[in-house]
Amino acid sequence: MVSLSDALQCTRCALSTTRTTVVLGSGPRSARLLLIGEAPGRHEDEGGEPFVGRSGQLLFRLLSEELDVRRDECFVTNVVKCRPPGNRPPRSNEIAACREWLDLQRHELTPLVTLTLGLTATRAVLGVRDPMDHLHGRPVELGSGVVVPTYHPAAALRQGPSVERVMRADLQVARRFLS
Repeated sequence: MVSLSDALQCTRCALSTTRTTVVLGSGPRSARLLLIGEAPGRHEDEGGEPFVGRSGQLLFRLLSEELDVRRDECFVTNVVKCRPPGNRPPRSNEIAACREWLDLQRHELTPLVTLTLGLTATRAVLGVRDPMDHLHGRPVELGSGVVVPTYHPAAALRQGPSVERVMRADLQVARRFLS
């Protein structure tokens, strides 16, 4: 039987040849909130922890302000566990290669709410093809919890306050399920 620790030696896709670190995720296994992003970036690849750069700073500020949730109260991971070169989006074969690791994490954790961050994470978790403007803020029951898609914080950093406002509204949807 495969365990999550096997991911640390994974060579299922070409990302294993360019990574510094396998970034499995961080946080308490008992977390009520699971955050799933796209892939580790440069800082994450170097340090082994997801969402530690500017996107993470924005994300955790919004979570604190909208949900009164701190980083150490949620579990944070990504769809793929290795950094794609140049921070490009992960390819479908890379997502498929990492699927088992994400499924194992989701099975081990029992969050009330899973927040998918960005289109790549949302499509990987929900198996949909819709655009983000049709998906964000619309809860989907999955297993014993609910998935609430929202934009990736990097989109708010690039596109500004309008995306941040949408993310805040999406977090208010998640808040209803955490209460």
